[in-house]
Amino acid sequence: MTEQKNKNQEPGATQENAYIPEDVEKNKTIAGLSYLLFFLPLIVCPESRYAKFHANQALLLLITGIAGSVILGIIPIIGWMLMPIFGIGILILGIMGLVNGFGGKAKQLPLIGKFNILK
Repeated sequence: MTEQKNKNQEPGATQENAYIPEDVEKNKTIAGLSYLLFFLPLIVCPESRYAKFHANQALLLLITGIAGSVILGIIPIIGWMLMPIFGIGILILGIMGLVNGFGGKAKQLPLIGKFNILK
């Protein structure tokens, strides 16, 4: 039991072992769709921990995208030139989340995935 706890607490470790396989299999479509509408799993399957994980990741991505766009939009010239690169980065993170959600994986998104908004 101690070895299993240590394995789950390693930095950068995935949380795939923390979810019941039946929950993952049943809700992976909704988890993948959460990257299009983050609140969808909260309405369709509010009891699923796996779907809530992906809803949280999608909400973090949405907040990061909006905040980054606003900040870069305020900064003249340099911010405006960096905005397309930022947008491509957000798109890539969204695709990674979408693939993980549909694939039944509970991997955190790089850079922003470690935060937890939804409980």
